[in-house]
Amino acid sequence: MKLKDFNLTKDELVEIAEKYMNETFKRYDFIVDEGHGNELFDENNEPYLDFLGGIAVNSVGGCNEAVIKAINEQASQLIHASNYFYTVPQIMLAKLISETTGMDKVQFQNSGAEANEAMIKLARKYGNEKKGPGKNKIVTAYRSFHGRTLATLTATAQPGSAIQNGFEPLVEGFKYAEFNNIDSFKEACTDDVIAVMIEPIQAEGGVYPATPEFMHALRELCDERGMLLLLDEVQTGWARTGSVMAYMKYGVKPDAVTMAKAMGGGMPIAAMCATNEAMQALSAGSHGTTFGGNPVCCAASYAAINEILVKKLAENAEEVGNYFMEKLKTLPHVKEVRGSGLLVGVEFDEDIAAHVKHEAFEKRLLMSMLNPNTIRMVPPLTITKDDADKAFEIIKETLG
Repeated sequence: MKLKDFNLTKDELVEIAEKYMNETFKRYDFIVDEGHGNELFDENNEPYLDFLGGIAVNSVGGCNEAVIKAINEQASQLIHASNYFYTVPQIMLAKLISETTGMDKVQFQNSGAEANEAMIKLARKYGNEKKGPGKNKIVTAYRSFHGRTLATLTATAQPGSAIQNGFEPLVEGFKYAEFNNIDSFKEACTDDVIAVMIEPIQAEGGVYPATPEFMHALRELCDERGMLLLLDEVQTGWARTGSVMAYMKYGVKPDAVTMAKAMGGGMPIAAMCATNEAMQALSAGSHGTTFGGNPVCCAASYAAINEILVKKLAENAEEVGNYFMEKLKTLPHVKEVRGSGLLVGVEFDEDIAAHVKHEAFEKRLLMSMLNPNTIRMVPPLTITKDDADKAFEIIKETLG
């Protein structure tokens, strides 16, 4: 559906939104009517260079032909079926994910928060059943972000933030430690802890990558103490950081990992994957979902993941991302450029992120602001160096 189909002006549509929708997002003054490749188009068909990417979702570009074809074909055959039955898209997607990531089992979900919730449940049940009822707590990192459900917002270690405030009592069973500080994690991992849960890159927290030393030390710590290493790759997964999954870049394999965003080609789908040993905890009746593994979403995901692999988008993310980040370091007011692949954060030496974001929008470049001095860019993995150059020049103009 498009604006012209309802014979409305943009202002009239915004009025309807304000009347009927509960707004928890501060929206751009922008109606997206179409999205193709690396651009979004407004109601007047004006193009905007999309370095927001649906918040790291549109990995294979907007309206990718292979994804559209898969959606259309599947929708004409089977739109939904209960998980009491086998469906071909779900099973073949699980096979593709397992063989590509090296994980043994897949549990499909609808969103990243749901996948993280499933991973938390897995860890708790594993601890209670395998290690005894007293070993079920999970340690997460300060400045993390794991979702908006009650358990995942508690796992999001941002005490005093809008994410947690007002939702008390928070869920019991979580402890916090300092990211990239193995001593802090060792201290937090007392005898009652069953798992450590982190993001390989703290994306929402400011784009802070884990150091290789920290990741390897965490794996060793978990092995030594009989704990599970849980990785939240909702944003970093499927080629975003320059490798298929971020943990592959570190050479560290988790006991369980979550994924969403990039894996659906724009369709809502997520998964929690684990080793055979860990996944045994989620036995029959212990977890479930009505829509998780929906046939249309699975068909879209199968097409999107194949596009990522066949077109070597991880390699493109690494090459173009490194090129882009090196250029960004030359800009005035830039304190630090952080990230990996095409997950890019730019911290300024002043609180000018809002200015940069809004001025860039006026020049038809889309990005997001993480805090007063940091912007984040997560464009489609299909962007070229020419696209990076265009974005760079616009950002440079905003800093003039």
